[in-house]
Amino acid sequence: MHKMRPSRALSLSSLILMCVALAVVATGKPQDAAQAGQNPPQSGNNPPSAQSAPQATPIDAETCKLCHEDNYNSWSASPHWKTTLDKRGGPLMQGCETCHAPAAEHVANPGEPSKFPFTFDKASPKDINARCLSCHASGAEAMHVTESVHRLSDVSCVSCHSIHHAEDKEFLLAKPQPELCYTCHAQQRAQFNMPFHHRVNEHLVRCSDCHNPHGTVGEHQLRASATQSVVCYKCHEDKQGPFVFEHEPVKTEGCVMCHTPHGGPNPHMLKTSNVNLLCLSCHTTSFSNAPGAPSFHNQAAQYQACTLCHTQIHGSNFSSVFFK
Repeated sequence: MHKMRPSRALSLSSLILMCVALAVVATGKPQDAAQAGQNPPQSGNNPPSAQSAPQATPIDAETCKLCHEDNYNSWSASPHWKTTLDKRGGPLMQGCETCHAPAAEHVANPGEPSKFPFTFDKASPKDINARCLSCHASGAEAMHVTESVHRLSDVSCVSCHSIHHAEDKEFLLAKPQPELCYTCHAQQRAQFNMPFHHRVNEHLVRCSDCHNPHGTVGEHQLRASATQSVVCYKCHEDKQGPFVFEHEPVKTEGCVMCHTPHGGPNPHMLKTSNVNLLCLSCHTTSFSNAPGAPSFHNQAAQYQACTLCHTQIHGSNFSSVFFK
């Protein structure tokens, strides 16, 4: 058999080694690329710790108590103390920091005003309301808070509520009703001092029984329908009906067609002192939709008060003219 020359054998061995080396390199590149995708190189100027925002150090309420003991004691006896039991928002959403924001910088440098946490006495009504509504935006009472008259008038939550020094513990009100409402509503104070009035000053009825201070879809923030009468029927159930013979203004205009809701100088809180004048404001020959008074109603003697005969003026099941 013919033997291969040494130089030829060396060339063949070199060729085989080169093929093996190329195969290894070709196989290794995708793995290196995959590893590079999973672990991208870090730049010396941007370490991972510098890219993530630093977390504020939580400060517990006991630390705040060292300087603010009076506020701590009132807070610990209020419903807001329950935030310490709510773990969902983390430590920064528990205790004092729930309302006042992170206070670590304030604790480290308490004399520096720029390090103070959120203070309600210096914040704008918009910022105060936003902070309170971060927790109190749900529920039927606050459904229409964004369009409430109070919010649109720049009345903040702490104008009525006092978190640390509430006089009314049920809703943490700064003053009990109606004194709290009279702070702004002076006209209504005068109406409730009239001889005939809803007994608000006697604390038998509260302003919030009829009004929702956080807003409604209707006028005057009433807890009522479009006619504003549903709120009246909460107490005056006998006037609600339905009746076989309805007095139309009761359904179309509501109770305030004839009555002043807060109080006035006339019995039954009627708008006029003379009942006939009130009835004749609709029941005249010039008023097309209501029948005029009969010709024999001369407003003298037995006809001096319409309700002497028309006793069931709110509606009747038996008489179309409300006799009974």
